[in-house]
Amino acid sequence: MSGRDKNDEFYVRYYVGHKGRFGHEFMEFELLNGKLRYANNSNYKSDTMIRKEVFVSPTVVEEVRRIVEESEITKEDDHSWKEPDEVGRQELEIKLNNEREYSSKQCSLS
Repeated sequence: MSGRDKNDEFYVRYYVGHKGRFGHEFMEFELLNGKLRYANNSNYKSDTMIRKEVFVSPTVVEEVRRIVEESEITKEDDHSWKEPDEVGRQELEIKLNNEREYSSKQCSLS
């Protein structure tokens, strides 16, 4: 593990979804304080929402953090991305280093 302050918060959430014929269908992943949460809502054939939670090791959290930091996604400008529309939306939310680097991005699926 790196020499990071253990109080340096790391949070990442990814959402993809749309509202259509079968209602609000989506999939979401969230990682905070070592807890990985997953939700999948599909009303196709009257399915019910699936929710799962698991705790991951500090090594897994550090690897996800390393990937996010090296990708420099928090430095990307999303102003030219297509706005979310009726086709659906994607959202990526990242918090690094106690809010010094916070990024929230949205775009259309089309």
